Amino acid sequence: MADTILVTGGTGYIGGEVIHLLLAAGKTVHTTVRNVSKSEPRLRARWPDAGERLKLFQADLMDDAGWAEACAGADAVAHVASPFPLAVPKDENELIVPARDGALRAVRFAHEAGITRFVLTSSVAAIVYGHGDDRESFTQDDWTVVEHPRVAAYAKSKTIAERSARDWVAEHAPDMVFCSINPAAVFGPVVNDDLSTSIEVVQKMLDGSIPLLPHMGLGVIDVRDVAQAHVAALEAPAAKVRDGRFPVQEKFMWLSEMSKALRTLAPELSGKAPTKGMPNFLVKLLAPFSAEMNTMKNELGKARVVDGAHAAKTLGLTYISAEQSLEDTARSLVKHGILKV
Repeated sequence: MADTILVTGGTGYIGGEVIHLLLAAGKTVHTTVRNVSKSEPRLRARWPDAGERLKLFQADLMDDAGWAEACAGADAVAHVASPFPLAVPKDENELIVPARDGALRAVRFAHEAGITRFVLTSSVAAIVYGHGDDRESFTQDDWTVVEHPRVAAYAKSKTIAERSARDWVAEHAPDMVFCSINPAAVFGPVVNDDLSTSIEVVQKMLDGSIPLLPHMGLGVIDVRDVAQAHVAALEAPAAKVRDGRFPVQEKFMWLSEMSKALRTLAPELSGKAPTKGMPNFLVKLLAPFSAEMNTMKNELGKARVVDGAHAAKTLGLTYISAEQSLEDTARSLVKHGILKV
């Protein structure tokens, strides 16, 4: 495996876990952040012994500044940085443009720096949407149909970004070993209060912010498995991962199943976890007045089961169970004082 890795988005949930594994393996890590002066204290506190093996570079997905410096001296890139909003944007291009242009910027500067391996963090959102209401099972060969009228902005952004990067590599850097990791909703232990959207689902279940459960669900994967998938893709023989696509999902769970798992495995933390469902008619009634409810309306009753076996076999992964991941999420929220019980 390469000795120096650029991990973009070092303050993010997945990016931080990738950095953690790489530093533990003795690697030198370059990481991009939007503001070095704000991010450095937090990252240095997490890895106080990293010293010169952790180097921060200020770079933005929408600007060329800093990218050449971040890539200089690196042997490989894990491009994790991408916008992931807590609210649905009014204009879908607020997500699509930074995701697409950021991926293209990262892969272009990597190629100019002579980097020959590039691992892109995509999403199952680039796989499962726009295929019709009856479709439930998906593999790495499926692509979200961005032209479908009910495909949300986030799914479009991940699909367009991944396709754009793949197309660019095929045209401009055919010798580059490029692959993508496509996680489902990511759960697991947190290290601070900068929470991802999926972690907020657990937080809101446990603090009573979600009193009723819509009949919808999520694919679940643990952040530790997502990070291990990235590291494995950086390490694997080129022939195994070149042009590869690796969805990582342990299982699909309805929100009601997630709540039940939390009540069963962490009963002392989950007294406010919802037990009752939200009627479909109520979600549809509220949809015109709430962007979040409008998104939920399109997901009611839809299971999206993504086969994670291909990634597990190729990259040598053994997935943490979805139930264990949810329990670990809940307990870490309490440990860090984010959830009061």
